[in-house]
Amino acid sequence: MSPTLKTGLSFSALGQRAQPPTIARLMSAALENPTLLSLAAGFTDSSSLPLPAVSAAVNALVGQKANESLQYGMNQGRPLLRKLLAQHLAQWEPDLVDTAVDQRFFVSNGSQQALYLAMQVLCEPGDIVLVDRPSYFVFLEMLAAMGVRAVSLPVDETGRLDAPAITALLDRLAQAGDTRRIKAVYLVSYFSNPSSRSLFEGEKVALAQSLMTRNLIIPVIEDAAYRDLFFSVRPEARSVLTVPEWSEFPKLYLSTLTKPFATGLKVGYGYCTDAEWLARMLYTKGHHDFGTANFNQAVLEHIIADGGLERQLTVIRALYQRKMHALHDTLLQEGLPDLGWTWAKPTGGLYLWLKAPDRVDTGLDSAFFHHCITAGVLYVPGALCFGDETPRNYVRLSYGVLPVAELGEAARRFVQVARGFHV
Repeated sequence: MSPTLKTGLSFSALGQRAQPPTIARLMSAALENPTLLSLAAGFTDSSSLPLPAVSAAVNALVGQKANESLQYGMNQGRPLLRKLLAQHLAQWEPDLVDTAVDQRFFVSNGSQQALYLAMQVLCEPGDIVLVDRPSYFVFLEMLAAMGVRAVSLPVDETGRLDAPAITALLDRLAQAGDTRRIKAVYLVSYFSNPSSRSLFEGEKVALAQSLMTRNLIIPVIEDAAYRDLFFSVRPEARSVLTVPEWSEFPKLYLSTLTKPFATGLKVGYGYCTDAEWLARMLYTKGHHDFGTANFNQAVLEHIIADGGLERQLTVIRALYQRKMHALHDTLLQEGLPDLGWTWAKPTGGLYLWLKAPDRVDTGLDSAFFHHCITAGVLYVPGALCFGDETPRNYVRLSYGVLPVAELGEAARRFVQVARGFHV
């Protein structure tokens, strides 16, 4: 008699923790239902995508006799592209002194891959990462899937980092024996996803000082994906790369060419000040893909060298300001503030961050969310954007993808639902 064979799969702890990403669900909902006006997934404006610049770059590349761009490339990224990205960073950080700056850059499949690489080489299940409040919900879901605990940095009533409360938080973590578990701090510091706020330089200074007084010289990740997307006034605060109080910390500065140029090319990048951290991320990236798509990099290399990135930024800064006004102004005109909702008018980025009255639950499984779907409008529930102590009455609205007229209609549908929940 033959032995009974055991069938089925046995998953790792990571595999068992993995859940469907909410961002994929929201993107699918937006793409599959053409009658649904999506203010959810952070798509960029389709009408402004730089087809002429991409077409010219592709034609130039395919016209070359020896076209190495169609061959595998370097794991770290194309050398010229890294040099051009270093020059772009220098426009923001003129005080950055690094003779080998381009050698500390690496190119990734969007900045999302770079975030995963950073966490993969730093964290074990049970570790802690300090995050904004609120923070990028895709990053928070990534941490949860890795078994890493996100702990929110306290903020005051204006949404600014609260230095005394941060000190108290660090003391509580120390008393609980969790200090050794704190492996990194993560900041979305310019026109944040989801809140559209930018950190003041003083907030960055105070945070560094709070960590240093506890001898927590931990890696800091500054996600600057939206730094280029100001409307008219450049954000003044320096990044952690050149704020003196952060000089002793290992630093990873991340940005992307998806939001400011073309999402479909899926190219992001990082600049890491610590050689060993960079090396270990590159080792791991080599196991992932041994190099971001070389042709996509070559296209962007050609475009940036030709000034195409700056030309595209000039176009979309003005466009996103008009689109922001279309959504923001319609919400005002339709009377959403009269229903107890509040928000700050952004000066850059792609999002409005709305606070509903405390009694209104806007979560993914809430009646409000389902009424919005029925009314034909989709949003990101703000509850997804908190690492802990999660409020249920926030909403993120993106004005990136819809045309101006549809933004107005989406706003009217949203306010109609909000009116039905007003007491």
